[in-house]
Amino acid sequence: MAIASSSDIIVLALGVVLAAAYLFRDQLFAQSKPKAIPVSSSKASNGSSNPRDFIAKMKESKKRIVIFYGSQTGTAEEYAIRLAKEAKQKFGLASLVCDPEEYDFENLDQLPEDSCVFFVMATYGEGEPTDNAVTLCQNLSDDSFEFSNGEHKLTGLKYVVFGLGNKTYEHYNLIARNVDSDLTKIDAVRIGERGEGDDDKSMEEDYLEWKDGMWEEFARVMGVEEGQGGDSPDFAVTEVTDHPPEKVYLGELSARALTRSKGIHDAKNPYPAPITVARELFAVDSDRNCIHLELNTENSGITYQHGDHVGVWPSNAEVEVERLLCTLGLHDKKDTVINIESLDPALAKVPFPVPTTYVTVLRHYIDISAVAGRQILGVLSKFAPTPEAEAFLKNLNTNKEEYNAVVTHGCLKLGEILQLAAGNSLQGVPTPENTTSWKIPFDIIVSSIPRLQPRYYSISSSPKLYPHSIHVTCVVLKYESIEHPQVKTRWVYGVGSNFLLSLKFATEGQEAPLIDNETEPSKVFYPKYAIEGPRGAYKQETVFKVPVHVRRSTFRLPTNPKSPVIMVGPGTGVAPFRGFVQERVAMARRTIEKNGPEGLADWGSIRLYYGCRSSKDDFLYSEEWPEYSKELHGKFTLRTAFSREVFRPDGGKIYVQDLLWEDRETVADAILNGKGYVYICGDARNMSKAVEETLCKILGEAKGGSAEVEGAAEVKLLKERSRFLTDVWS
Repeated sequence: MAIASSSDIIVLALGVVLAAAYLFRDQLFAQSKPKAIPVSSSKASNGSSNPRDFIAKMKESKKRIVIFYGSQTGTAEEYAIRLAKEAKQKFGLASLVCDPEEYDFENLDQLPEDSCVFFVMATYGEGEPTDNAVTLCQNLSDDSFEFSNGEHKLTGLKYVVFGLGNKTYEHYNLIARNVDSDLTKIDAVRIGERGEGDDDKSMEEDYLEWKDGMWEEFARVMGVEEGQGGDSPDFAVTEVTDHPPEKVYLGELSARALTRSKGIHDAKNPYPAPITVARELFAVDSDRNCIHLELNTENSGITYQHGDHVGVWPSNAEVEVERLLCTLGLHDKKDTVINIESLDPALAKVPFPVPTTYVTVLRHYIDISAVAGRQILGVLSKFAPTPEAEAFLKNLNTNKEEYNAVVTHGCLKLGEILQLAAGNSLQGVPTPENTTSWKIPFDIIVSSIPRLQPRYYSISSSPKLYPHSIHVTCVVLKYESIEHPQVKTRWVYGVGSNFLLSLKFATEGQEAPLIDNETEPSKVFYPKYAIEGPRGAYKQETVFKVPVHVRRSTFRLPTNPKSPVIMVGPGTGVAPFRGFVQERVAMARRTIEKNGPEGLADWGSIRLYYGCRSSKDDFLYSEEWPEYSKELHGKFTLRTAFSREVFRPDGGKIYVQDLLWEDRETVADAILNGKGYVYICGDARNMSKAVEETLCKILGEAKGGSAEVEGAAEVKLLKERSRFLTDVWS
């Protein structure tokens, strides 16, 4: 083949250009005309051209309210939906409920003058925004971020803020406060007071107390009147007779689980992990339980790091499922297949996979085991079977003190309240014969009860030693309610921990024992759960499985083993520190193999402060710590406080903070001179605060000052440099 010269190529290219110019001469040489301003069409304005444009979506669907939620566990999203429903019921105003992660905020300044934006913001971790709200918070706080007006200004933008936090944490509702402050700085105008919910006491009551005043001010500012809305259902529930059985969800958490197809395992598709080890950690004769589980993740694609959390997806106790089936009059049709359709997908999405069955919804998908909220009782009162039952619910709905005395202190679930209102006994197993049925539409149940969420536990192992096994250390929640003239004292069971306890008994081939109490010795049973899972998916021969996923954490050891480490973890707060120590043991093994024991000579000390009641009853992993100490050749020190065994000279109990104070010189040296790291895991209400106060005292003294000034400044500096990390709960 002949090779074309460069001149041939130039001539050919010129010919192509001239031919194109001739063909398109009208377009190229026509007199320029002014461009027409495009008229907003439905295709453009509904966001199809830019799915991240919430302003276009609002205009297309004629919505005057947009609600953004910053949510880590789903609670803030639930409150966002509640606000949207109330705006619709009170004023007839439709809302766009948005995950901020899915939208851009450059055009926030284009929000129409007759519209309003709500921010429902949870505070996560150490005063951080939730993962889905990081960009939103950055955009609002960053002075260099420009809106479409070319400025960092939102002059006249009307907004409402409700925050979700917990007062036992240091940075209570910090994100909601920051959002409020940032908006005020750029000339936005808040409607009503900023709402702040405290999960340590009652998020529900804080919300109820805040919302009425907010809506009153909202009506005034927005020029709307209450009464323009109405009670309209969020969902349409229909019974289906001809759906293929294999396509009906019976508790599966994803489409892949239903079809048993392979895929990534995450929060949207949990992995049924086989239990390889299940054992009791407390003494045999203890009146409490703490279980150790080992979950096999081999070939699942799941990976984890020390300090991560494992999310366990429980089901509700069977007695509560039966109770609601009976009170709703659905017991005889519990296996009827139903389809659920949202009547306003922008406001309320169907919160679980469908089609499904009545019993499946109550067992696997909604949280019927939670204490019933006060607001829902007013909604349900209109469906009461008798005037007395209606009056009972209305009183609980309007009388906060009575609600607290009966429902909150009695830890009453929805099914129990309906039984109590109808005059039924709460003792014994509920049946259609001993339970009054209420004609409550099932769509109201779906709308009113939140989705059953996973329960999170700090992983108590290291992937360096257990690459295909996740260890869980879980104390079982079980306590007695406060007695009331209308409600006897009863045992109350945490859903997640008792679900795992049930699996532990089954794995060991045991029956759950009876529980003794003073009034009814050996007459109370542990709750039973549908642990075999949908279609028996969670049991294979004698092996039981747990649906789980891994949630990443920033609770990590320093990468350099030369840095000293101080860990404080009483009770099950020791769980992640077992993983931390295993992580260092694995590193030590590699170092010793390469350089001998002297390779650990320049390693920093690893100190664990652990507390429990007794060295004999609840000392977790007592047999393991000496072995870890040997492998770390003196670099690991365990300090223990047994609060019911060893006492101070004045007879007072000794706690982990007392041990820290005893070791104050060593602790101060590790932190100030060794550039050490401090970790706290466990109770946020008392322990975490007491430990931090002690550290302030130690560091203040070491700096020649006070706990309140020099000590607090050092602790603040540690936090800013990520050398003081907490994983706490209330």
